[in-house]
Amino acid sequence: MANPTNNAEPPNADAEMNSKRRRKKSIVWEHFTIETINAECTKARCMQCKKVFSYITGSKLAGTSHLKRHIALGICPVGRTNQQDGQLLSLTPLTLNESQEVNDLPRKRHKTTSNSISFYHNRCRHDIAKMIIMHEYPLTIVECPAFLNSVRALQPQFPKIPLDGIEKECVELYKREKQTLLNLVNSVNGRVNLSLDMWSTDQSVGYAFITGQFIDDDWKLHRRILGIVLLPFPESESAFNHAILSCISDWNLENKLFAITLDESFANKEVRKNMKRLLSEKNPLILNGKLLIGNCYARVLCQLAQDSLGALSETVKKVRESVKYVVLLEGTQETFNGLKLKLQVPSTKSLVLDDQNQWNTTYHMLIAACELKEVFSCLDAYDPNYQITLTMNEWKELEILCTFLKLLIDAANILTGPTYPTSNAFFHEVWKLQLELKNGTLSDDSFVRSLITPMYERFNRYWKDSFLVFSIAVVMDPRFKMKLVEFSFSRIYGEYAAADWIKTVNDGVYELFLDYVVQMLPPPTFVVNGNEGFEEETRLHCEILKTEVDENEIFLSTSDELSDFEVYISGITSHGNMKPELDQYLEESVLPRMQEFDVLGWWKLNRKKYPTLSKMASDILCIPVSTVGKESVFDMRCRKMDRYRSSLRPSTVEALYCAKDWLKYGSPECSPEYSPEYSSPRSVVKMEL
Repeated sequence: MANPTNNAEPPNADAEMNSKRRRKKSIVWEHFTIETINAECTKARCMQCKKVFSYITGSKLAGTSHLKRHIALGICPVGRTNQQDGQLLSLTPLTLNESQEVNDLPRKRHKTTSNSISFYHNRCRHDIAKMIIMHEYPLTIVECPAFLNSVRALQPQFPKIPLDGIEKECVELYKREKQTLLNLVNSVNGRVNLSLDMWSTDQSVGYAFITGQFIDDDWKLHRRILGIVLLPFPESESAFNHAILSCISDWNLENKLFAITLDESFANKEVRKNMKRLLSEKNPLILNGKLLIGNCYARVLCQLAQDSLGALSETVKKVRESVKYVVLLEGTQETFNGLKLKLQVPSTKSLVLDDQNQWNTTYHMLIAACELKEVFSCLDAYDPNYQITLTMNEWKELEILCTFLKLLIDAANILTGPTYPTSNAFFHEVWKLQLELKNGTLSDDSFVRSLITPMYERFNRYWKDSFLVFSIAVVMDPRFKMKLVEFSFSRIYGEYAAADWIKTVNDGVYELFLDYVVQMLPPPTFVVNGNEGFEEETRLHCEILKTEVDENEIFLSTSDELSDFEVYISGITSHGNMKPELDQYLEESVLPRMQEFDVLGWWKLNRKKYPTLSKMASDILCIPVSTVGKESVFDMRCRKMDRYRSSLRPSTVEALYCAKDWLKYGSPECSPEYSPEYSSPRSVVKMEL
């Protein structure tokens, strides 16, 4: 019969001495009693669950590591129950509590198995920070009991991370990613384009989201959020200037800014005027500040959809109620499908209730309902509870509405692909939409005219503001060059009226090209003998300014800061026997039109043939025409930051959103496993399995 004793002494002198030493060094005996089975065998019994463990067998000492694991790792069922009941502190220091670090656990004397894994605390903190960023979880998740229970079920030694600790980890991850992106931006030879969007909050402040687009030296297009700036007074006309200036300073873009894209939902006339002045100051050589897009492409399409849906709001509401009746009421869908088969309606579309904040879902609901209008028209005869009726004229108006909504859907879908398109791709959609809307205003159908005229007036303002940027971009596509510009403007305005529009584009292309030629010329060297040289230089300047140019030449904007500009031009004209790159490019035949064409790849292959024009193409082709991401292309609401995010420090808000964007696009990050800051021996704990 075993003789249980509490903290009993081993049966022999050596064991007694060893036991005393172990009692002094290990607190495991606060949870175990020693039971002498016989002279050759001594066991250790858990005070909580009464389970018996090996301790001494003959001259072999089993040690206490397995006893520590029984308590510390939550293996003891009674101890685990106590933890779940909130009695964590009633256990011993071996059990992890809120104030204890894993590094404070008693050290193992030796390994008992080779099957172990390295548990990296810092790596774990890094991965949790990354999870919070990528899924937009609140930082407070690290204090959530359900989260702690989940991770400790996987790793009982997981320490609780303080709230300020995980916030610091997120900010540090952001800083590492920012440095990587900054190195890339600084290495780019071309210019950077910016787009600016504003998010509102429940407070009277806003946040400016500034996104940059650029093409790297390998001719790859990049689109990244570069900054998120708090706007204490978003209604101020200069608030956005400060945000842009902050971004320019932060990313070393003083001499790299090319174009800026805004949206009229927050950028009124004065804001756009101030921004154009800023662009002229930061980029005086490039079209004198003309590369400012005052409205977002996606938002313009959204407003057009909103206008057209609003014109038939009552009819659309009837369709929505009909679809809701069929889809949501039990048994109605079966009746509807049976009637569809009986009427032999060939439509394969399914009825889906729309999300009224996403206009594309409303279009899909309407187009499906129109194809099933015969079924809806007969449904009341089979279901007396269905009392919603649409006249044939209402169905006809809906079909006309869907025809024009389809144009908007096609124009918007270009933004929803896996990669952001280059700016040359937008001209095709924009000019077709301009043509169709203009033709709609001339329709013989009074309903079509009343529906389309407000849409055309809105879009025509956008077209006049942005057509030059779209046109220059498509000229940089070797499949189209000026040919598509000439064709499309002739279709829109007729042969005679189109001439002025085509000339504006042609002049803009040449002016922009000459700006690049000037920048690439080496600084002029003059031999000046006293005042005579200076006077001769000044005389040359004046003569060039007064010289008449023929119809194929253009006037270049000059300013007081460009004192050598005219001399540069004289250098260009002195080499008149050499055909400019732009003339050579435009005179060559266009490439055959193909569906899959990599315009950036073509310029990469031909950059040596067109060294100056390729630099111009690189900057033009990465101009952003939309200020929103692809997830918001069809969103009819302005973006609003939730209460939790807006309650954080502005620097933390910027870190969370920017880091998510950079990680989403696969920005390389420092691996904590191999980073010196993660290699401290104290950060590694071996977990025995």
